[in-house]
Amino acid sequence: MKRLFKLNTYFKLLLLIASTSVFFFILYTSLYLYTIKEEDRFYKTTYSQYNNEVKSIFRLNSKTPTAVVIDVTFWDQLVNFAKTKDQKWYDNYLLSEFESYEVDYIGVYGLDQQMINKTTSAKIKSFDFIPKAMMTRLYKSRLKRFYLRIPEGIVEVFGATIHPSNDPKKNKTKPSGYFFMARLLDQSFFNSLEGISSSKVSLAAADYVISAEDDFVTVGLDLKDWKNEVVSKLLFKRPFNLKYSKTKEILFIVVFASLINILTFVYYTKRWVYNPLKLIKSILETGNTKAIKALKKAKGEFGYIGNLFEENNNQRKLLEISKQKAEESDTLKSSFLANLSHEIRTPMNAIMGFSDLLADVNLTEKERLEYLKIIKNSGTNLVSIIEDLIEMSKIDANQIAPNYKGLDLEKFITELYNSIKVTIPKEKDIDFYIFENTDKIQGNILTDETKLRQIIVNLITNAIKFTDKGFVAFGYTINKEKGILKFIIEDSGLGISENYLKVIFDRFRRIEDDSSTELTGLGLGLSITKAYVKMLGGEITVESKIGFGSVFAFSIPLKLDYTEKVLIPRKEISFSGNHENEIILIAEDDNINFLLLKKIIESKKHTVLRASNGQEAVKICAENPNISLVFMDIKMPILNGYEAFEKIKIIRPELPVIAQTAYSSFEDREKIIQCGFNDYITKPLDKEKVFVLLDTIFFKINS
Repeated sequence: MKRLFKLNTYFKLLLLIASTSVFFFILYTSLYLYTIKEEDRFYKTTYSQYNNEVKSIFRLNSKTPTAVVIDVTFWDQLVNFAKTKDQKWYDNYLLSEFESYEVDYIGVYGLDQQMINKTTSAKIKSFDFIPKAMMTRLYKSRLKRFYLRIPEGIVEVFGATIHPSNDPKKNKTKPSGYFFMARLLDQSFFNSLEGISSSKVSLAAADYVISAEDDFVTVGLDLKDWKNEVVSKLLFKRPFNLKYSKTKEILFIVVFASLINILTFVYYTKRWVYNPLKLIKSILETGNTKAIKALKKAKGEFGYIGNLFEENNNQRKLLEISKQKAEESDTLKSSFLANLSHEIRTPMNAIMGFSDLLADVNLTEKERLEYLKIIKNSGTNLVSIIEDLIEMSKIDANQIAPNYKGLDLEKFITELYNSIKVTIPKEKDIDFYIFENTDKIQGNILTDETKLRQIIVNLITNAIKFTDKGFVAFGYTINKEKGILKFIIEDSGLGISENYLKVIFDRFRRIEDDSSTELTGLGLGLSITKAYVKMLGGEITVESKIGFGSVFAFSIPLKLDYTEKVLIPRKEISFSGNHENEIILIAEDDNINFLLLKKIIESKKHTVLRASNGQEAVKICAENPNISLVFMDIKMPILNGYEAFEKIKIIRPELPVIAQTAYSSFEDREKIIQCGFNDYITKPLDKEKVFVLLDTIFFKINS
């Protein structure tokens, strides 16, 4: 028993199969022996019953001809015919009734054993086949039924002596002659018996030996002649309904199937249980990856376990990779934070330093303007850094989605070229141009114009940044078969080493070499560009060689805009700049931002009111009908800019409201316009843009 418990699962299963198999084999053997015994008993019973039934049927079948023979031979006129041999009487009384006797032969013989007259059917051609010696025996027995073999086959003969009607027992008078009836045992005879007995009836040789059959029971009747010798055998064959042979075959099939089942069970138990358990043991002991792949191929739970092992193995590898990346990321973040500190401190240092210098009363006007220009440029750089950080965080949070609209690509490329060309520093000897494209797009394409512009601008400005002399060019090609629109930005600048090409689109990565140390940036520009390209459903690639320049290429799906555009004629606006003395409400919770906007507006000689939150802005608009314009900060306490705007529009639906926000993304701007604001301005505020907004709004009001 202890040895049994020490066996592994597979051998326990084999032992269970073996013991179950022995039990079933004993059961099958017992059933087989019982079946043989029952088959023998039932066959004997069935044969005995069938034998009695056949004999009864055969006797019954012969009673009618026997009765006819007896009836005919107690006939006075037949006695007279045996003496007179009157042919006319024979024709009128025997020949005319031949068919009613249902036999194939009738014959009348005299006591001298000579035929007086006979009648036969078409089946019998023989003339006189009744043996003479048989008549001698019939003289004594008075009635006889026997069988004869004639050329036409076996015939059943019914013979009787002829007596007057007053001698029914044929013991008072001597016979006057002999009367015979015979019928041929042909197919019609067999068919008649088959219908009565539900059996197959046939003749066999006299010496035929009946053998037992599994599916049939056969009874043979000896057909004897007048000398009591067997002439032939009449066989009755009926299906044996209870076929024990089939039962035995089924038992053999069950045994055979059981053997196949046992072998199959053993095989698949080894394949589905033992082998997987062996693989699991190997995986747990050694972590064998080949064993994991083999276990995955197993069906059912073991395959699922193999997937779990693979997933666990992959997770372990991912954890190792994540750990490696985390360590690398820590290094990158440390480098990024140091770079961020440097990049922020550089413009801040300029802003604060030159702000201090502006306090010097001895500055000349030229120096003061130069310092202000440096402060403004540094502020712009600082805003650019912050916007990159915000944009990257929004990309990570999936808060940006493409906004597809129709775009005239040729016009877009031309405008982009003109706007970038004027920004190229004069000290750079760069030939800036557009690649010529003979296969131009007819009509507009569907894309996100803002993101497409940002991608191309980022790549072109990047190319200009790293190119001091040579060329920077861009353009597009079309692959109509694949439905791809491909943009190419090429330069003859510094180039990028092969090592940096692998990580150039990773965030916080910057090219650090002697030729690029003087260039600024956080290393987020290309990461944002790649994210935008992916957002538009495309891919970006780069090819470069140190000293020969770089080629950036990105492709996006080519989607044509088939919508019809309704052109609304624009009203030309000329700004006089003379709108003064308007009352303007500034809803702003930050004091510095309020003060800056207040000074800008008051420089145009307008009156400024202030609301420190959204609720206060609604109240002031309700109480002061002379307010001409509202600058509404989006982010405020109590009521934000959107909520305050909705309430003001209920009170003063005609009052123009301009949104001012630090949220500068396209999605934020789109939301502002969709909410119904007349316009918007982003922070940090640009004085000239504020002036343009004021002139535009007041021109519309007064026109």
